[in-house]
Amino acid sequence: MDSLKNLKKSFKSLKWYEWIMAIIMIAIAGLSVYNAFKNPTSSNPPWLTIVNFISAICGVVCIFFCAKASISNYFFGLINTIVYAVFLAYHEIRGTLCLELFVYLPVNILGWIVWVKHRDKIDTEKTMAKKLTVKQMLISIVFVITIAIPSFLILDKLDGKMPETFLKDIFDALTVAIGIVATVLQFRRFREQYVWWLIQDIIAVGMYIVMFDPVYLTKKSIYLIMAVIGLYNWVKLQKTRNEENV
Repeated sequence: MDSLKNLKKSFKSLKWYEWIMAIIMIAIAGLSVYNAFKNPTSSNPPWLTIVNFISAICGVVCIFFCAKASISNYFFGLINTIVYAVFLAYHEIRGTLCLELFVYLPVNILGWIVWVKHRDKIDTEKTMAKKLTVKQMLISIVFVITIAIPSFLILDKLDGKMPETFLKDIFDALTVAIGIVATVLQFRRFREQYVWWLIQDIIAVGMYIVMFDPVYLTKKSIYLIMAVIGLYNWVKLQKTRNEENV
């Protein structure tokens, strides 16, 4: 019962501009479904556009809630991870697919548990925020580089070193590396997760411009906007409510 009350509270906390972005996302994803059924020769088969529609809606709701440190984000994140993996498997975006299945999926479950255990003392729908030290931030940069290089080499080899997949593999490898580090920081409730989400979303927008997928381009563009808002919210939350950095 408390979970349902907190979920309703999370929806009520959404700002007007977030509702506008959600409506835009629904409209574009819905139009994509309509066009796919009207013109079955499109790049995505009709059934996949329905998958994309579900992923788009759950994805934006998840990031709206996460930007507010709302524990409810994990419910929608779990659904988004499962359905987005279907899209990635169909288009053979292997690196990000592994990221979704082997990192995001288990962390969605574990993160939910950890955030619940560290609820904000004033607003129990939120979790407490922490900050990284300079040393910890430098370590996170090293981890991104260390993961990205071998990821690219593996993906490039799997694609047969084809020139047309070179750029996709770079985007994919960086997405994997940043996603792993950002997810660990999110799981551990560090505000600096949003520094990495911001970089990853810029990369993702670039990838979907190249692939020209309007649904995921819109979705990732919204992610990018919310990464900026999320960084602001988490810094404010940590500074005003969790200065002891528990």
